[in-house]
Amino acid sequence: MKAEYDFSEAIKNPYVRTRKNTVTIRLDAATIDYFKKLAGEVSLPYQTLINAYLTDCAKRKLKPDISWK
Repeated sequence: MKAEYDFSEAIKNPYVRTRKNTVTIRLDAATIDYFKKLAGEVSLPYQTLINAYLTDCAKRKLKPDISWK
């Protein structure tokens, strides 16, 4: 074994999954039903689908259009 190794030209493993955090989130029953139905249509677990949707929103820097009356 070498005393030192040079990793200056190493590339990150593309097959390693990024770490996900566990959070508790309260969603309306209608929202959960919508994503569960959609998940069945696209053959994905509904939590994966919700994560993909939120990830897409974050990447595109979308902001909700909410006005309180």
